[in-house]
Amino acid sequence: MQTTKKTRSVQIETPAFKSEAEEAQWWFDNQDLVGEKFLEAAKNGTLGRGTMMKQYAERQAAKSTTIRLDEGDLSLAKQQAEQKGLRYQTYLKMLLHDALQKAEKKSA
Repeated sequence: MQTTKKTRSVQIETPAFKSEAEEAQWWFDNQDLVGEKFLEAAKNGTLGRGTMMKQYAERQAAKSTTIRLDEGDLSLAKQQAEQKGLRYQTYLKMLLHDALQKAEKKSA
């Protein structure tokens, strides 16, 4: 007689975020919960390659550019990013995105 093992999907309910910074802060504040859910999914066999692999592929598809920054600006960006629990590259990308959006709205 064959038996089947029922597994349940482990999901984390996340709020709707107003910005990437807000989302990053939520994930930072809830990292223990995320770790517990990860271990639970690994234990019950539902750990997969879904969202993280998709996000990785999307990041790889993004265009890359190089900019030179003043050493003081870079140092300040690293400090501010660390306070927010972000990588400095992510933080700089967020700042640039926000500035571009504000400039676009201002010119419209």
